[in-house]
Amino acid sequence: METLLKFGSLYNLAFAIFHVLFWKIFRWNMELSKLSLLNRGIMQVLNLCLTFCFLLFSYISFFHTSELLTTGLGHVVLIGIAIFWSLRAIEQVIFFKLNHWGSIVFLLTFIVGALIYAIPAFQ
Repeated sequence: METLLKFGSLYNLAFAIFHVLFWKIFRWNMELSKLSLLNRGIMQVLNLCLTFCFLLFSYISFFHTSELLTTGLGHVVLIGIAIFWSLRAIEQVIFFKLNHWGSIVFLLTFIVGALIYAIPAFQ
């Protein structure tokens, strides 16, 4: 289970890096300018907060693996992260549909994220 959580650390770190690159990947300097100042700010703040969550998940998974696996609080954190990724998978279907292969890849990726944390939580 420790190896699975170390992998989870890398998984979340990859998502943190991906979210930091949103400005470039999605040309947010041009695209967000089409939104109101309020909505533009909300998009960026939410993205930065998500990035922080991914970094926190990564840190906890890498440096506090033993505590995650052996304490009650650790199991609560594992279940919380599993729920986070499960909800993200559900949101993928609701907001992005499954009309494109990329959307299906993201759905499967989010399900993997949920399993990375659900499996050790229920062992």
